[in-house]
Formats: sequence, C-alpha cells, structure tokens
Amino acid sequence: MFRWLLLFILIVPALEIGVLVWAGNWIGPWWVILLIIATGILGAFLAKQQGLETLRKAQDNMRMGILPQEEIFDGICILIGAVVLLTPGFITDAIGFTLLLPYSRQPIKRGLQKVVKRMMESGRITVFRR
Repeated sequence: MFRWLLLFILIVPALEIGVLVWAGNWIGPWWVILLIIATGILGAFLAKQQGLETLRKAQDNMRMGILPQEEIFDGICILIGAVVLLTPGFITDAIGFTLLLPYSRQPIKRGLQKVVKRMMESGRITVFRR
C-alpha cells in the first residue's frame, strides 16, 4: 500500500506539470488558470453538497438503528475527492470529480469495501465490539 502511495506522490505531480504545460500551449495560460479556478469552485460546491447529503443519510440511518456503513465509505470517498481537488491540475481534478459524483463513486466505493474486508480478514485491521 505504501509503495502505491509513494508512486502516486511521485508520478502524478510530474504528469500534472506536463498536462498543464501542454494545455497552456494549446489553449493559453489564462484559460488554464481560469479552468483551475473554475474546477476548484465547482469541486468545493459539489463536495459540500455531497458531504451534507451523506451526513443526512447517516443520521437518518442511525435514528433508525442502522449502522451507516455505506455512508461511511461515501464519506471517505468524498473526503479524498475534495482533498484531491484542492491540488491544481486536470488529472487530479478528474480523480476528484470521479470520487464526488455518486454514480462514478459506486465502483470505487465497492473496491474500497473489498480492500477493507480483506484487511479485516487478514488481521491487519482489528474491529472491537462490545
């Protein structure tokens, strides 16, 4: 897991710089700056809207005595998507919007659930119950 994270931290910024330079040459630097600002504003709005909706669903489930399992994973995806959208660049924006939009978030959320389940079964994550 750490190796993938390290690879992500090293390769993605290099790719982002290349894409930003290419886009700046293609459409102009002011348009690139405008697009970065626009995606940041749109991403902040979407993250807030999706986060509040997920929180409301989690509260409703808890009132009914249901563990908000799906909402916890939605919240993790929304948080990661919002953080990734804070970094300027088109690749990270695509990843961030993918994690923020409910329909595109579903397959990623399912994969995350499988990873956590495997980690619990292997003993790398311990769950305490009363």
